[in-house]
Amino acid sequence: MKHMRHQRVLITSLEPSVDAGRWPVRRLIGESVEVTAGVIADGHDLLAAELTVRHPNGKRSVSRLKLRWNDEYAGVFACTVLGRYAYKVRAWVDRFATWQDEFRRRVEHGASENEVRVALLSGAALVREAAAKARRNKRLTYFAKAMESGLVSKALHSQLSTLMRNNDARIGSVESDWQHVDVDPPRAGFAAWYEFFPRSTASAPNVHGTLDDAAERLERIGALGFDVVYLPPVHPIGTTARKGKNNSPTASGDDPGSPWAIGSAEGGHTSVHPSLGGMDAFDRFVRRATELGLQVALDIAFQCSPDHPYVAAHPTWFKQRADGSIRYAENPPKKYEDVYPLDFGCADYVALWMELKRVFEFWIDRGIKIFRVDNPHTKPFAFWEWCLGALRKKDPSLIFLAEAFTRPKTMYTLAKLGFNNSYTYFTWRNTKEELRSYVEELAHTRVAEFFRPNFWPNTPDILHAYLVNGGRTAHITRFILAATLSPTYGVYGPPFEHVYNKQHAEREEYADNEKYEVRTWNWEDDTSLQPLFGKINHIRRAHPALQQLRSVCFFEVHNQHILGYAKSRGNSRIVCFVTLDPFHEQAGDTVLPLDFLGLDPVMPIKVDDLLGEGSFMWHGAHQHIHLNPHIMPAAIYSVGNP
Repeated sequence: MKHMRHQRVLITSLEPSVDAGRWPVRRLIGESVEVTAGVIADGHDLLAAELTVRHPNGKRSVSRLKLRWNDEYAGVFACTVLGRYAYKVRAWVDRFATWQDEFRRRVEHGASENEVRVALLSGAALVREAAAKARRNKRLTYFAKAMESGLVSKALHSQLSTLMRNNDARIGSVESDWQHVDVDPPRAGFAAWYEFFPRSTASAPNVHGTLDDAAERLERIGALGFDVVYLPPVHPIGTTARKGKNNSPTASGDDPGSPWAIGSAEGGHTSVHPSLGGMDAFDRFVRRATELGLQVALDIAFQCSPDHPYVAAHPTWFKQRADGSIRYAENPPKKYEDVYPLDFGCADYVALWMELKRVFEFWIDRGIKIFRVDNPHTKPFAFWEWCLGALRKKDPSLIFLAEAFTRPKTMYTLAKLGFNNSYTYFTWRNTKEELRSYVEELAHTRVAEFFRPNFWPNTPDILHAYLVNGGRTAHITRFILAATLSPTYGVYGPPFEHVYNKQHAEREEYADNEKYEVRTWNWEDDTSLQPLFGKINHIRRAHPALQQLRSVCFFEVHNQHILGYAKSRGNSRIVCFVTLDPFHEQAGDTVLPLDFLGLDPVMPIKVDDLLGEGSFMWHGAHQHIHLNPHIMPAAIYSVGNP
């Protein structure tokens, strides 16, 4: 027993943290990290805690944490550069602050002259100890002598408190483990994505478009306020087992095949389809996008057509049947005979993994910084942790969007592994309660520390019944919800803006799907939803409250069809009402969350109608809302006290 030692101070909690520090939390450049630590010790001694931050360049900064309340200490640091930060907390018993506090109380409550003298000597001993360790600091020595001579005022001097704090030996201190913070570029947290198929951009009907044709559409997309143009795979498409229209197992002579059946004699994952204009046209497309302030997102799908060069060169990279033939992809009863899945656990997996990492590096070298990754949940978690970690260590400006419509824990794990954008269940959350509970999970639980949602009302793979049945009004509703609830959202543009909602007879996806055929769209259609796209994106850019997720606040509207929510950031305050009924007028009473919005309930509230482009006044929190979906199924208000 005589050799046993105990630690008086405990760090009982530390936030933000993901799985006790196993994974990094996420922030955007320019944001801050507020660190809170629970620190306790036996007895009544005063405690101290400090925050050490390791910056991406390796430099360290140290700052004192402040006691906030109930044994919780807090501090903050700013994320000023891209890359990985790390932080830890150190805590200890502050012996001099404890002595000084007790001494002050003795003096204030009339302690005897002898008690004061003895206490001063005890305090002076602590000061001399600090002076010795500080190489006989003259100011500390001066204060020690003053205390030994009985000068009470010197013992309580603020300069002495600062000197002792700066020279604290931190005896018996404890440290937390390092916690990590990955800092992402702004468009990882606030961006509007527009997806389209370059082969469907020619002006003439039934003509295979090129990337030069697609580049002519970029100015319009930029003018509508989008930030990212996302292209499905642009690689050569195989001919073996090529799918025909509507995923028919038999293709006709002019069927172009699915872009996700990657690879042919013309090349694989680092080639561009000749019919799209080849690599030169791709480079011109990226240059034009950059000139317009747009970023290009490229689809990465790690699967191969039977004609892919990998198949002949590396047959062991693919899963094989008992008879030695390569197994095509299937998810019974679905069959994808035109696609071979890669075997990430094959005997030659090291070479395979290195090659797939090289695919990313090839496109990064051509100016692509954003990738939408197809079905990452069907590939090993270890591969993504290694691959994305290596890529982002070299270039922390990269953005990876996980296209993983799968179970929540798997989606969340992919985000922890390095995907800094994620598809979500938004498409299937359509009732008032579904939307509210889901967004609150993403915004107000620990999920918000690592999972950054990207809301899509549609994709080439998904056409929800709400859009099919609700027509134009439903499209407007879902677009506004996506763009105002989530700071990052996307839309599969041409069919959505033209309200094309013909659903496949057997699947929850588009009929006459662009995945299997070339479509022709009227890019200058005045009756499309393009004006709505432009207006909503302008509102998002003009109002910082809509550029983040965490401050969303839902409030009650006494109507099951009307969703009410507010967002606030600084002086930007937004209130939204959306009717989820695309067919009938709806109305209801509501109580505005004035405390959340920081508004004085006594003063009138100036309301700017951002969709109706008018202004009026509200008086008090109780208001009546009326929405006519045939005119506009939503209201977006900018509010504030005059």
